[in-house]
Amino acid sequence: KLEMCAEYIDCGKAIGLKNILFDLDKYVIKEIAKPELNKLVRFMKDNPTVTVEVSSHTDSRASTEYNQTLSQNRADASVAYIVSQGISKDRITGKGYGESKLLNECADGVTCSEAQHAINRRTEMKVICK
Repeated sequence: KLEMCAEYIDCGKAIGLKNILFDLDKYVIKEIAKPELNKLVRFMKDNPTVTVEVSSHTDSRASTEYNQTLSQNRADASVAYIVSQGISKDRITGKGYGESKLLNECADGVTCSEAQHAINRRTEMKVICK
């Protein structure tokens, strides 16, 4: 099977990477995430002048400070994987946003299911324009 994708990407606009979700309190790249990260690798190889920011997020559980550190570890793990696939480190940065950009109502004090919390534990990419 071949998959073709033609999507216009605006500079600075975050695009979610499918299946780059993390287990609670973890920042290990899962095997299921590698095909999606490989699409980003292919995009960067096909566009050698593009610089990308990988941004990682947490759910709202744990302290704000802890979640900030955890999200940065997730971003760093994603960057390390991409660099291991042949992308130059100077073309990709990682930024952790902690729980500051939730995709749903699952903030501190709100009861949510595990599936709802999992939505917020994600990694996105955005093209950095100079």
